[in-house]
Amino acid sequence: MWMDPTIDFKDSANLHITYNRLKASGSKVQCFAIYIPEEVKPESRFEVALEMVEIFYTKIVAPFPLLKLVRTKEDILALKEEEIGVLLTLEGCDAIEQSIVRLQSLLRLGVSSVGLTWNYANYVADGVGEPRGGGLSTFGTEVVRELNLASVWTDVSHLSVRGFWDVIEVADYPIASHSNAKAICNHRRNLDNEQIEALIKKNGMIGITFVPQFLSSHGHASINDVLRHLDYICSLGGENHVGFGSDFDGITDTTSGLENFSGYEALINMLLKHYSENQVKKFLFNNFMGTLPI
Repeated sequence: MWMDPTIDFKDSANLHITYNRLKASGSKVQCFAIYIPEEVKPESRFEVALEMVEIFYTKIVAPFPLLKLVRTKEDILALKEEEIGVLLTLEGCDAIEQSIVRLQSLLRLGVSSVGLTWNYANYVADGVGEPRGGGLSTFGTEVVRELNLASVWTDVSHLSVRGFWDVIEVADYPIASHSNAKAICNHRRNLDNEQIEALIKKNGMIGITFVPQFLSSHGHASINDVLRHLDYICSLGGENHVGFGSDFDGITDTTSGLENFSGYEALINMLLKHYSENQVKKFLFNNFMGTLPI
């Protein structure tokens, strides 16, 4: 929406998630990400982040009275039957450079989950695509501790392996918002068994993502591949620590049957063939809800 100001959140064909799809599919809470494109110059990134915050409030929240900003469990529980919670997130700390005040400002503006990197390095840590594979910097450790104080999720998706383990040591509320099981699909963005088990031990969350390349090594994927990753994470003890992190509107290739938010109906029907209704509710909502810090 930042790159194309003509996009209308209500029903744009250019979006995987729209207001109409959220309503029709019975969504209760949806995350909206601030992601700064790589081509934005460093000196402009924080301003662009602020512009995206403004888009969130003026083009998503304001026009639709049934959409309500949520930051806590209490906010979500207070939603009326027809209302949908919208949760603001930051994907990558490039925008804050080396400023803890910039981070604090974004948290005050409503950000409730912070991904430390995208695929490359910033002042916080190395991303998974950085060959040297460095972990948290001194500033990065300060960032994670600030997120602990603010009771905000620290998101390790996109982070280097060493950075992941540094976060596990420091973070009170770690999650992997959109990462899959490396044992099923050996992609650098996926998590190995030890990482999955560490997140479970820290009462964290893994959001299975619908990115085809993260689901299957064949380059194409279906809902059955989503189930394979879900089954595997549950086999490691993750039944109460796994959900879905679609990456909708952050991807171009989509999984068969999950081309946009409307695909959740087919996913739910498939889940109910393999899991109890209580388990399905956990995967769709209760697990993420339960690990919200406040």
